[in-house]
Amino acid sequence: MFLDKVKIECKAGNGGNGVVAFRREKFVPNGGPSGGDGGKGGDIIFKVSNNIDNLGDFRFKKKFKAEDGLSGSANNKFGKDGKDLIIYVPKGTVIKNASSGKVVADMFDDNDEVVVLKGGIGGRGNSHFATPTRQAPRFAEQGVVTKPFELILELKTLADVGLVGFPNVGKSTLLSSVSNAKPKIANYHFTTLTPNIAVVNAFGKSFIMADIPGLISGASEGLGLGTEFLRHIERTRLLIHVIDIASTEGRDPWSDYLAINKELSKYGESVSKIPQIIALNKADMLIDKSIVDKFINNLGAHKDVFLISAYTHSGIDELIECVVKKLENLPKVERLEVEETNIDKRNLKEFKVEKIADNIYEVTGELVFEIMKRVNLEDMTSNAYFQKRIKNDGIIDALKNIGLQEGDLIRIGEYELQYLE
Repeated sequence: MFLDKVKIECKAGNGGNGVVAFRREKFVPNGGPSGGDGGKGGDIIFKVSNNIDNLGDFRFKKKFKAEDGLSGSANNKFGKDGKDLIIYVPKGTVIKNASSGKVVADMFDDNDEVVVLKGGIGGRGNSHFATPTRQAPRFAEQGVVTKPFELILELKTLADVGLVGFPNVGKSTLLSSVSNAKPKIANYHFTTLTPNIAVVNAFGKSFIMADIPGLISGASEGLGLGTEFLRHIERTRLLIHVIDIASTEGRDPWSDYLAINKELSKYGESVSKIPQIIALNKADMLIDKSIVDKFINNLGAHKDVFLISAYTHSGIDELIECVVKKLENLPKVERLEVEETNIDKRNLKEFKVEKIADNIYEVTGELVFEIMKRVNLEDMTSNAYFQKRIKNDGIIDALKNIGLQEGDLIRIGEYELQYLE
């Protein structure tokens, strides 16, 4: 099943915890702290694979998690780093932060590899906190706990030329006649349900051409052309607008032309401004030649118009020669600008205080996590550090502002403390 847009959840690995340990060696009475650091959590990495052409691999698997770092151990041994998780996507995939809608990465080139989420840093062991006055620290840091993030993956076909038009106007036949592509071709609607891409070699040049589907599932119930597929046109440099000039489907060619351009305009200005070459196809089946003159007169301003037959190859060389000349003067498609470089950026000064019941208050936020990950409230020195931090960082004042009184309980993480003046 072809899939070109999907939402997934990704979580980098947590950092391993630092540990509290002391040397216990014979003839070394004052061995000192020897707690090792925790390992770093694994990263979430996206990488382009040329072996896949759509996002179908994400149809059922939508949650991805990198490996956690391991905790340190005694004798200053570091915990093992978590293994990175590499997620393979097709070339042309745009990755967005689902909550902000901003572009996180554009997998534009064949060898693109991007770290989208970084693993949590491992906590430091107690050996880092020894000082001349604190020779036996009984606390260590916890590793950074990462957050899950929802990401939107959108596949936007990378092609120089896009073929647009109603179903059964001959787009797939045209693609097969100018390349080695073998798209499914038949005389009925919904033949092309996925973009077909091929390399065209002509007049000493080569370029990539894509047949963009005219309709999507559900269009037969009146859903129109389906703007979901129009995202594949966004990165084309030139459009060939294929028209059934012989009206083999009973539609009016001029009405078809207007309808397609209306859909392009509705999708966005960037798409509607892509230059067009008009290919009046099925000339071999045309009975009334005056239809061609009428169509060209309706265009008004000068347009590049070619009367062709993709089936007999009539007019194809002239059309492709025009395409080659146009592409020489059109700018290359650029990689999308990354709008959000670090989606897991944290405000380490942020905290929130809340009264959750009578005489019970709760403190949450990144600041609290930063404080709690480096304290052991059962250790006197560490507890003194904790008391100093919650006062100096404004947490106690914030709690008093919402009614904290002596004797009330304060919940911070997994601890429940009683406030005393």
